[in-house]
Amino acid sequence: MGIVTAADLARAPFFGGMGHGGLSRLATAARFAGFPAGRRLFAEDDPAERFWLVRDGSVAVDLHVAGHGSVVVETLGPDSVLGWSWLFPPHRWRSGGVACTPVRAVEFDGRLVRTLCAVDPSLGHELTRRFAELVVQRLEAARARLADPSRAETPERGTRLGTKVPNGDQHRPRG
Repeated sequence: MGIVTAADLARAPFFGGMGHGGLSRLATAARFAGFPAGRRLFAEDDPAERFWLVRDGSVAVDLHVAGHGSVVVETLGPDSVLGWSWLFPPHRWRSGGVACTPVRAVEFDGRLVRTLCAVDPSLGHELTRRFAELVVQRLEAARARLADPSRAETPERGTRLGTKVPNGDQHRPRG
C-alpha cells in the first residue's frame, strides 16, 4: 500500500484546492487502512481519535435509539470523509460507524492532526472550515430525508434512513 502522500490526498474532492504544504503535513498523520464488512470502526460516545477518507466500499453511520438499538442515519461511500468528532470537543463520537462492505480508506490520526493545526493556525482554519461545511451538508441532507420520506436513501443510493445496522455490528450495549 505504501506511504500516504500529498498527491494521494489531493485527489480527494474534500481536499480540493488545498495547498501542497498543508496536504504534505496531513499526509504525515495518515496511513492506508482496510476493514472487512461488518467491522465497527467507531462507537457512539467512545473517544474520537481518528477520521477516514473512504477510497472504496461503504460505511453505515448509525445512532443508538432507545428501544430500537443502532439505527442507520446515513451511508457513506468512495470519496467521503468519515468522522468529524475528533476535531470538536469533547472529542467523543456522536455516532457510530460500521463497514457495510469491505472498505479501503486513508486513516488519519486525529490527535496528531489537532497538533498540526495548533502549530499551523492556517491549516487549522482551513480544516475547521472544511469540516464545518461537511457537518452542515450532512445535517441539511438528514433534515431533507426526514422532511420528505421520498428522498430517503434507497438500495441504489445507500441504506434507507432508519434501518437497523447490518449483521456483524459489534455495538456494545449502553448501560
